[in-house]
Amino acid sequence: MNPPQGRETFFVSCSPGLEPFLLREVRALRLSRSEGQQGGVQFSGTLRDAIRANLWLRTASRVWLRLARFPAADADELYRGVRTVDFSRFLGPDGTFSVTARSRRCRLDHEVFVTQRVKDAVADAFREKHGRRPSVDLDDPSLHLHAHLLEDRCTLLADTSGGSLHLRGWRRFQGRAPLKETLAAACLLASGWDGRAPLIDPFCGSGTILVEAALLAGGMAPGRYRDRFGLTGWPGHDAAAFAAESAAARAAGRAPAKLVVLGRDRSAESVAGARQNVEAAGLSGVIRIEEGDATELTPRKGWNAWIVTNPPYGERLGDRRDLPALYRAFGGFLREKCAGFTAAVLGSDEGLLGELALPSAGGYDLKNGDLDCRLAIYRIPR
Repeated sequence: MNPPQGRETFFVSCSPGLEPFLLREVRALRLSRSEGQQGGVQFSGTLRDAIRANLWLRTASRVWLRLARFPAADADELYRGVRTVDFSRFLGPDGTFSVTARSRRCRLDHEVFVTQRVKDAVADAFREKHGRRPSVDLDDPSLHLHAHLLEDRCTLLADTSGGSLHLRGWRRFQGRAPLKETLAAACLLASGWDGRAPLIDPFCGSGTILVEAALLAGGMAPGRYRDRFGLTGWPGHDAAAFAAESAAARAAGRAPAKLVVLGRDRSAESVAGARQNVEAAGLSGVIRIEEGDATELTPRKGWNAWIVTNPPYGERLGDRRDLPALYRAFGGFLREKCAGFTAAVLGSDEGLLGELALPSAGGYDLKNGDLDCRLAIYRIPR
């Protein structure tokens, strides 16, 4: 799919399983010629559209600008293809850059070699034009390039985000096994929550689901806390356009004053840390966090609340021997005290989810980092 004249092609990447939710978000932003693909969504637009995408997309990992596509059956062909790109749009000779690569079903199957060959082509282009070359910076480069090789063809991409978009900018406390903000947003969207019913997370940890819920319910941009993205460091960047879009994102929405967003955790450290995160996000007046056991919650009858939660898995936090009893107790709590509620529970073990002993209303296969997970949806019988 080629963009209309004057527009460019972007690819918004996401974690596996989040593509349907991301596609709906991209279309809600009215980004042109959107098309769902494996690993993300493609759209056509301007750099101002990319700014909006970075500010507003909740389930996106990064927004990539496609620079070129060319044959890359061998090292020389790869080098020539990279040299066709005018990098002065994105980088000056005193800037810094980094390169990553992925290769599938290609003769050039050594990704470290591909990375080095792309670096050589960029460096040689600057030496030829300016007599000097930009430095490599793996931590905070002015420009991050990604070479995606598939079946002996290369797509060269530039990162407009400048780091993963799950790094919203409000987090002060990590916790022991924090859920990515993008995955938390996807769990809320997948649960069917309408943004008005009470929202409860009985295993709230660092408060990620709670903060994302308040942002979603209030129509607030997830990127409102970030003051820079990858494209803001490019030469010729339209600072006025970024300032306007960023100001609009910060001004948009407001968390509903009467919305109930309630978190609970039995770890005093997690509760204190979650409260720090909520305060940093400016949502202390909306989100309430309590210390205590998940099964000791006393939700009001008739609330018809949504429970969206990520209980312990055991893979990262150690001993799994107590988890079956924990899940059985939590299932009993849901049946006894949460009649009429909807629950969305993210777990990595179908056996543990089965301990909840609840009738399934469907679910989604997702990834939490490297872990295969299931977001199981339940309608608690009245």
